[in-house]
Amino acid sequence: MSRTVIDIHILQTVPPSNLNRDDTGSPKTAVYGGQRRARVSSQAWKRATRTAFDALLDRADLGERTKRLGESLGELIAGQAPDLADAKIDLANKALTALGLAKPAKATKAAKNKADDGVTAAESDYLVFLSHHQLDAIAAHAIAAHRDGKDPDGKQLKKLANQRHSVDIALFGRMLADLSDINVDAAVQVAHAISVHAVNNEFDYYTAVDDRKDDAKEQGAGMIGTVEFNSSTLYRYATLDVDRLNDNLGDPEATRRAIHAFVTAFAKSMPTGKQNTFANRTLPDAVIVRLRDTQPINFVGAYEEVVTYDSPTGRVREAAERLASYATSVETTYGEQPVAAWISRVGDHTAALDTLGDALPFADLVTAVADEAAARLGKEE
Repeated sequence: MSRTVIDIHILQTVPPSNLNRDDTGSPKTAVYGGQRRARVSSQAWKRATRTAFDALLDRADLGERTKRLGESLGELIAGQAPDLADAKIDLANKALTALGLAKPAKATKAAKNKADDGVTAAESDYLVFLSHHQLDAIAAHAIAAHRDGKDPDGKQLKKLANQRHSVDIALFGRMLADLSDINVDAAVQVAHAISVHAVNNEFDYYTAVDDRKDDAKEQGAGMIGTVEFNSSTLYRYATLDVDRLNDNLGDPEATRRAIHAFVTAFAKSMPTGKQNTFANRTLPDAVIVRLRDTQPINFVGAYEEVVTYDSPTGRVREAAERLASYATSVETTYGEQPVAAWISRVGDHTAALDTLGDALPFADLVTAVADEAAARLGKEE
């Protein structure tokens, strides 16, 4: 059986910004091709993508990732059975204990403040990703068990936690150290975004004026400080295994909707680091999507040699030309021609990419990708 893989390649220029900080507050970087590049971690852009789903999908199609499970489940129990609101935390803890995820002794101060009748809301040792369908079902089971005078059934709870996966769980996967048999293999892989050129981080020295000092004719700033930043043209890449996604969701139509949401959200989202400071939100210069029946192919090799600052044609133009040339060369050399390909691009400086697929407005590209992938699932059946 042939497979269906969606590769997404993006060129995006970002002005002075600090999208993704390291432990010292500096913009993350990486050395590639012997040169230091701007970098945005895959986790940062996955988080931005998942957050963008809120505007694209219904709550029922999404999940919640939290350590504060007792608090979350307790709210659902109170919502489903208002008469049990006073016992919601106790019932939630019992269900989570039966499921194997309760850690009451590790509850945070915030969780304790929300506890009822002195009962501490359970927490897990790590972030747990559950769909809203799964959480609702677990809450309903906890209520039914209580009304029947029984303890929650751990086997049944585990079954409920492994049904009706949300779109974000199906895409990004779930790893539970204590319940490995309900882990979900991710359908999406996201590369660290890196700049196509070398970067040197810069520092913004800033001052803030104390309004009362100004009124009193006093001199000097109320505070001073520095913030580190860089600007870059980024190459971004992600790949989506359509067959894995369909296995996780169990429904071709749900898979089509998930593909549509992911391509949209990944392309148009941006990590929020220092966004209020720099107002750095941009949209991609170009989005290239290639549908394959063999394996994913990352084209970052086009930028192993840096695009230079003094490039006579400009960084974006040269980045586009390099990407078009490298992609064509790789696919010709290895016989890895895509089944279908589309591009959406901005301006004349990205014109070289027209050789890589059918040029469409972005909304039409997303629909075409989702429809073609779903059609292939139908043929495989």
